[in-house]
Amino acid sequence: MKYIISKEDHPVYLQLYKQLREDIIQGSYLWGQKLPSKRLLAQELGLSIVTVEHAYGLLCDEGYAEARQRSGYFVIFRHSDGFAVTAKPEPVPYAEQAGRSQPEFPVSVLSKTMRRVLGERQERILEKSPNEGCLELRQVLRQYLARNRGIHAETEQIIIGSGAEYLYGLIIELLGRDKVYAIEDPSYEKLERIYLAAGVVCQRLPLSADGIDSGALNACQADVLHTTPYRSYPSGVTASATKRHEYIRWSDQAQRYIIESDHDSEFSVSSKPAETLFTLAKQDNVIYLNTFSKTISPALRVGYMVLPKKLVKPFQELLGFYSCTVPTFEQFVLVELIRSGDFERHINRVRRKKRKEGL
Repeated sequence: MKYIISKEDHPVYLQLYKQLREDIIQGSYLWGQKLPSKRLLAQELGLSIVTVEHAYGLLCDEGYAEARQRSGYFVIFRHSDGFAVTAKPEPVPYAEQAGRSQPEFPVSVLSKTMRRVLGERQERILEKSPNEGCLELRQVLRQYLARNRGIHAETEQIIIGSGAEYLYGLIIELLGRDKVYAIEDPSYEKLERIYLAAGVVCQRLPLSADGIDSGALNACQADVLHTTPYRSYPSGVTASATKRHEYIRWSDQAQRYIIESDHDSEFSVSSKPAETLFTLAKQDNVIYLNTFSKTISPALRVGYMVLPKKLVKPFQELLGFYSCTVPTFEQFVLVELIRSGDFERHINRVRRKKRKEGL
């Protein structure tokens, strides 16, 4: 086997997963082809079968492979689905998938953190926030995204704003009102209204069982694709690995951009959260966007976006004069929640609960 595993670097299963995934993406293993057996990989690489199973489990979670009973693991990632006809079974409604409301962030932890910020920061909570957001929050978000979402960005790429709707408006101003924006159909009901209110042309692309319909995507004339790859609302559809790569191939044409709305992904029951379009992009053309509405509370109107490096300077020149719309106090509270580990402990607690309940 050509795979190189360093026992000094942990976790080992992630090393194997990444190398297998790269071989699948590059075409070393084609659609429908059987992957090496767990026993063979374990023997050749000096690993336990459990370690290899964990790596294969991640490939299955991501949509690169599937396990077939008593047969092994087979590749389900396609390399040239750009014009393929996609099956269209009825998506399961988001509300039915969820089954119940999202677990709330512990109020006791939130109130304790607020008191600590008031006591330790004192007059600093009255200071005006920098226009891009408080430096400390942007720094802890950079670290959080690197260790939890595989997004490696500079602090200057991160912009703080009062929720997704406000940030969408900034993106429209940045990319231009002369662009055609494509959205999923169905999608979040306010989304199309936001684009129409901004006076831009908005095109709807129908969702299939594994993401946006391939034919519709390739036939559209859009310059910008706004997508929610993980559990799109209200359909509950999650884009497969094949589909995510298809989005990237589409965006690589004619200087197109993707707006990736990544809400709710932290609560994935997978052992590894789904890879983001931002990390897949090689052309520096994906704007990543997330909020704390799902992870903490909808009452906390705080969102953030990660700009491609090439858009940082244009953003500063065109929109850098806009004041940050999130109070300094709330930003410091988020800093403490992330630094203390309380934020991630809550996420992990919810994920463990969902696994037990089979959600």
